[in-house]
Amino acid sequence: MGRLFDDIRRLVLMGQYLVGEHASLRLDERGVLEWQVVDGIEGARLIAERPRSLPNPSVEVLQTLADGTEVKVVWSRLPGGDIVKLVTVHFLDERQP
Repeated sequence: MGRLFDDIRRLVLMGQYLVGEHASLRLDERGVLEWQVVDGIEGARLIAERPRSLPNPSVEVLQTLADGTEVKVVWSRLPGGDIVKLVTVHFLDERQP
């Protein structure tokens, strides 16, 4: 367990990612900036790895933002290339800013 996550983390750190519409809305809604999530992936902890999830293989990770807030983040690996997608971000306690 962890190979998919290692690949996703590597690609994010290389800047080879995109932010899905759903994730963009959740970031805005929760007052989280994209760079905070990208920056936090280096120290992220794997919660679950789902190589067979549809429509794309995905991971759920626990990340800490620059202000110390922990968030659960879902990333997926897109087919046909070395690019990943930020799927969603949410606070563990589901609080709203």
